[in-house]
Amino acid sequence: MKRLLILGAGTAGTMVANKLRPRLDEREWNITIVDQNETHYYQPGFLFLPFGGYTREELERPKRNFMPAGVDLVMGEIDLVEADDNQVKLVDGTVLQYDYLVIASGTSPRPDETPGLDGDEWYKTVFDFYTIDGAEALAHKLETWEGGRLALNVIEMPIKCPVAPLEFLFLAEAFFAERGMADVVELVYVTPLADAFTKPVAARYLGDMLKDRKIALETDFMLEQVDSENHKLISYDEREVEYDLLVTIPVNMGADFVQRSGLGDELNHVPVDKHNFLSTQYDNIFALGDAAALPTSKAGSVAHFAVELFTENFLDYIEGLPMREQFDGHANCFIESGRGKGMLIDFNYDTEPLPGKYPLPGIGPFSLLTETEANHWGKVMFKWMYWNILLPGRQMPLPALMSMAGKIQEEVG
Repeated sequence: MKRLLILGAGTAGTMVANKLRPRLDEREWNITIVDQNETHYYQPGFLFLPFGGYTREELERPKRNFMPAGVDLVMGEIDLVEADDNQVKLVDGTVLQYDYLVIASGTSPRPDETPGLDGDEWYKTVFDFYTIDGAEALAHKLETWEGGRLALNVIEMPIKCPVAPLEFLFLAEAFFAERGMADVVELVYVTPLADAFTKPVAARYLGDMLKDRKIALETDFMLEQVDSENHKLISYDEREVEYDLLVTIPVNMGADFVQRSGLGDELNHVPVDKHNFLSTQYDNIFALGDAAALPTSKAGSVAHFAVELFTENFLDYIEGLPMREQFDGHANCFIESGRGKGMLIDFNYDTEPLPGKYPLPGIGPFSLLTETEANHWGKVMFKWMYWNILLPGRQMPLPALMSMAGKIQEEVG
């Protein structure tokens, strides 16, 4: 009996289990998935929770609900991967052997990595929204906040869903305007990037949206520490940004067991071949989703497209055949822009987001780099698709590799 062991029952790990179980003979293959948390969260919904868009209950499901028959779910905390011995040790002493290992343990905010961030003001005047607890606490704060300067700070890249900070600011601007607070709230985006976004064409569009909404932009801000007592962000070049309310995106790091096992980079993400997700160290270890050190967005769409190609590659690989599918870094993200509209970007390793139509040229129904109501409803409807199609491993009607069809090439002015 051959053994496939999956570490992490989030988006990528759950999809791998659902995609591979029907393709691997149960008489020949055992599939086990390990996770320490019982609850699966729809993380894109965290963005809406502070503004009353969702409740916690609408964003959570038991992970067991998405495990296919014939997959063993082990609840436990991972201590160590002993890759030379093809085994994983859990904190409770359990040892799990494997022939092939998939690391899909994600990435998570680590406020403890930044001096002053998670001190006495944590969840008082300093909040995150990349966790369910942080988003809920921020929702309670905004119910009674009387205004002032709200600074949103991205501390370091990469982060999960790199457009979410911009979405938060767009939604915040609309939220305060609707409450008649536009004149008493100042919004500022504090980012380590040189512009509003990492890609030039999209950065121009998104930067214009910030200007239109009178959201200030503080770029190249490398945060050294947070002076939470005096409500200041302090950069390494000694610039200071004052705030009354700080919404932070802390350093994002992979699971600690990755570092302890000697399998990760400085942020505990696993170095892999960017086209087939095979570890650069071991020929029977793969990493998928946010756990992988890939030069593209840490977004759910990347996990979805990657798993589609990984499934076929893995079936070839275990037969000793070349992995034929080459992942191109395809990512697409709806960007909620407030007032019932949204944008969409679609890009990969080599091609930045461009305007046009998606997924059908000239038809859409979604417009790229353009605010439309259809894009907003696309984002809203995706929650149902996530629970009912994506996680169960059903086929999505979207190509895994990016297509240039429908895109309009632009020069950056």
